[in-house]
Amino acid sequence: MDPVDDPTIFSIVQQIVAPQPGDPQARLTTPILRARRREISRALGDAPAADVLRLARHVEGALPQEQKWIAYELIRHHPGAFAAIGVAEIEDFAGRTTSWYAVDGLGTILTGALWARGQLPDALFDAWSGSENRWLRRSALVATVGRNAVRPDPERTFALCLRLADDRDDMVEKAVSWALRWLAQKDRAVVDAFWDAETDRFRPRVRREVAHKLSTGRKTPRRR
Repeated sequence: MDPVDDPTIFSIVQQIVAPQPGDPQARLTTPILRARRREISRALGDAPAADVLRLARHVEGALPQEQKWIAYELIRHHPGAFAAIGVAEIEDFAGRTTSWYAVDGLGTILTGALWARGQLPDALFDAWSGSENRWLRRSALVATVGRNAVRPDPERTFALCLRLADDRDDMVEKAVSWALRWLAQKDRAVVDAFWDAETDRFRPRVRREVAHKLSTGRKTPRRR
């Protein structure tokens, strides 16, 4: 059955993207969309995990890149679905991420936390880091941000950052910087030691941003 022929799925997708009452031209901001997602999550509280995963898959497919995070949150905030999702579903989602919006949402909402829980293997992120697809390489790095938010793991973070240290793709280079800067907020001492030993292996932007973070606590200098 096509998802648009399923009245439940169609209704929920319409609920997410419906214009603002009284102001149909208003932009659907993140707070508005998140409030709608929370309403849907409450309604799905007792739904079977398989139904929520199916719903999230179709919602993700119906939403543009900058809104796919809503589908990821539907899974993340349903304990049964979050416990049931595995590699196949994550690879399916990741294969349709073609923007930093979707990649960063997937990594910080789902893949990093699932990795920290042992539901996704190290081998998945190793494979992504070696992909010709720039978004999968970025996804591997962003997953460390999500993982470190749950349970810091410097060893895996450093391994992926070093593997992609020479990557000249702008989206990947920025993600290397982000991964290291985020870990520094969780375990400053271990990042300091790593940075002292490995600084020269990274590209200029990464060296600049990480050094500034470590010395000032900020990514970039304040504008005057």
